[in-house]
Parts: sequence; structure tokens; C-alpha cells
Amino acid sequence: MEETGQPPISPALLLMMLGRQLRDRTDAELRRQGLSMRHFSALGHLAHQPGLSYSELARRDGITAQSMQSTLLQLQDMGAVERRSAPGRGRTADLQVTAAGQELLDRCRAVLNEVDGRLRDAVGPDQAALMAEATLDALTAFSESS
Repeated sequence: MEETGQPPISPALLLMMLGRQLRDRTDAELRRQGLSMRHFSALGHLAHQPGLSYSELARRDGITAQSMQSTLLQLQDMGAVERRSAPGRGRTADLQVTAAGQELLDRCRAVLNEVDGRLRDAVGPDQAALMAEATLDALTAFSESS
């Protein structure tokens, strides 16, 4: 390898920079639709695993339970999530995605598919698949070492 006098390119830094751009593009499009990544994440988790608690949803998003409660109240106001258990301190909330919530989730996934498409266009489908595989491997390794 030729010595250029430049420091080596940090894969971690490049992934953070790319991740920021991808996140910003996704956030901007979701905002245009009156949604957020928190809405997308909560709907996705609840659609996959109905009945998750506020605390578990918050843990999965790396936010406080209070922030997640606020997000879920917004989703309830939109008719996207319904609470099937009586509210009360110390009670587990049985939260379910409604048909309207599934429609919102589909819209969120369409936004993500568009961003995925732009990434595939930028690097090619084979490279995008390799990036996904390598990133998943890294995420798995990091989560196992925590």
C-alpha cells in the first residue's frame, strides 16, 4: 500500500457519516408525512410483537419510558395504536397496532425502501447487499460484546 501521508480512512467514521445522511433523509421524508422515526420504530416493534410494554419499547429505541409514552400517545391520537388494557399506575399496557397504524407503518416502510433504493443506486445492488451483510455482522458482534 502506498504511503500518502494521509491518515487511514476510518470505517467507523465513514459509517457514522453515511448513517447520519441516511437518517436525515429518512427523517425529512417522514416529517413531510407527519411522522417520525420514533413512530416508525414503535409501530414496527408493536406490529412484530404486540403487547410490548412502554419500558421495553423505550429500551429498544434507547429512550426514556416517558418519551416512549409520549410517542405512543401521539400514535393513539392518530388512531394507529390502541390500548386494550385499562390505564393505571403499575399496569402493563396491552398496546396493539390498528388497521390505520398498519397503513402508517406501510408508508414508513415505503420511505425506507426509497432510501434503500437511493443507496443501491449509489453503490450498486451487489455492494449494497455486501454492506448490509457486513453491517449486520458488525451489529451482531457489538451487541454480543456489550
